[in-house]
Amino acid sequence: MRRLRNVKIVATLGPASDTYEMIETLHKAGADVFRLNMSHGSHDEIRAKHAHIRKVEETTGSTIGILADLQGPKLRVGVFAGDSEHLDEGAAFRLDLDDAEGDATRVCLPHPEIFEALKPEATLLVNDGKIRLRVDECGADFANCTVITGGTISNRKGVNVPDVELPLAALSKKDRADLEFVAELGVDWLALSFVQRAADVEEARALVKGRAAVLSKIEKPNAVDRFEDILAASDGIMVARGDLGVELPIQNVPPIQKRLVRRCRAAGKPVIVATQMMESMIESPMPTRAEVSDVATAIYEGADAVMLSAESAAGQYPVEAVTTMDNVATEVEQDPTYTQIIESSRVADRMTVADGIVAAAREIAETTDIKAICCFTQSGTTALLTARERPRVPIIALTPLIETARRLALSWGCNCVMTGRLDRFKMAVISAAKAAREEGFADQDDHIVVTAGVPFNTPGSTNILRVAPCDERLIYSSDPE
Repeated sequence: MRRLRNVKIVATLGPASDTYEMIETLHKAGADVFRLNMSHGSHDEIRAKHAHIRKVEETTGSTIGILADLQGPKLRVGVFAGDSEHLDEGAAFRLDLDDAEGDATRVCLPHPEIFEALKPEATLLVNDGKIRLRVDECGADFANCTVITGGTISNRKGVNVPDVELPLAALSKKDRADLEFVAELGVDWLALSFVQRAADVEEARALVKGRAAVLSKIEKPNAVDRFEDILAASDGIMVARGDLGVELPIQNVPPIQKRLVRRCRAAGKPVIVATQMMESMIESPMPTRAEVSDVATAIYEGADAVMLSAESAAGQYPVEAVTTMDNVATEVEQDPTYTQIIESSRVADRMTVADGIVAAAREIAETTDIKAICCFTQSGTTALLTARERPRVPIIALTPLIETARRLALSWGCNCVMTGRLDRFKMAVISAAKAAREEGFADQDDHIVVTAGVPFNTPGSTNILRVAPCDERLIYSSDPE
């Protein structure tokens, strides 16, 4: 299913969108990748959604990516005798390990690892930062705090500790069980929550064993500080602005987003911008102007994908949310300013033959009448390098591996076409010409750029480029081999 845009749309599935009919409608409306949130739903429910997606893929004949998002360790307070209490600014409040019901003076925080790491003057944020506590005194099983920002605190609200590195593994016991389940089920991307260091990514990769690509969610200040190491260890990145905006001053998030997107682009690794992109569409059929501008900003920055969370998972207007995001993306990419911004911000670390080949392919395509760049890819690397160039013409990624095609569903501009295994470059050119015509990217009289690696079926071997006609008769007559 050809899109009229390059940026991809990720839609989260939930109670509002977990049927086959709705998933099919969302895909036709513009969703390229579906996110399975492992924080909600049993394994049986996740399995059912997965089966629906694969059936839609088969019915529509298009390639669909599946992203499983692990919950990560969740830090929450205990319960209150009256279910909630109001904390006044300036009041004293104690957190401890006593599991007795809380009141206006104290509550249980059943996470000894937090107390181990806390120091006086540290900040604790409760309920997405709505309540702010300053630690005055702490020990192995308590923290006496002053309420800096008051409000209502209720049962099991989340706790963030922005200025302390917690001795927590990114993978909880639940995450490990979920990881094994979805890897065996057959997802294409695995998103890691609560990443603080590159070692967290490497631990997950060892457990995945190549069954899925690993994507790191950047939602902690420590992850921002160590981003280069985390990026190097990851296959992709999600700029998760929710917790990031809680743990850092909110005004810091936009420049961080821009910086991370550019670094991912330069590295040739997919990057998703996520959280509250069209939050008002949970209850409204129309987004706010600010939300539309937010989505547009991520697209102008060159993000590979933009993501819907509760809007498509639990909102009243999931189809409208996807359709609106699709319309915004299409309109932005038709703006001449978009091309200017993308090309002026193009930065790539070119050090290999493959880097040179894909850069040359873009240059040729943009300076002559070329209709598409067709790249043969085994592992997806050639397609990712081509997408890094952000060419003005479409990218057709041809691969014999369905797993590679599904992972590329997340990458900017990649239109994936399945092809058989090839052993001669001439047959690759013929296959590329046929795909360009059949997918509507070129006509019989047009030309395309074809890149491939010889010998074939060897990952990372891209070393050849050819400008070819889309007329197979001309290919045969001009190339006896």
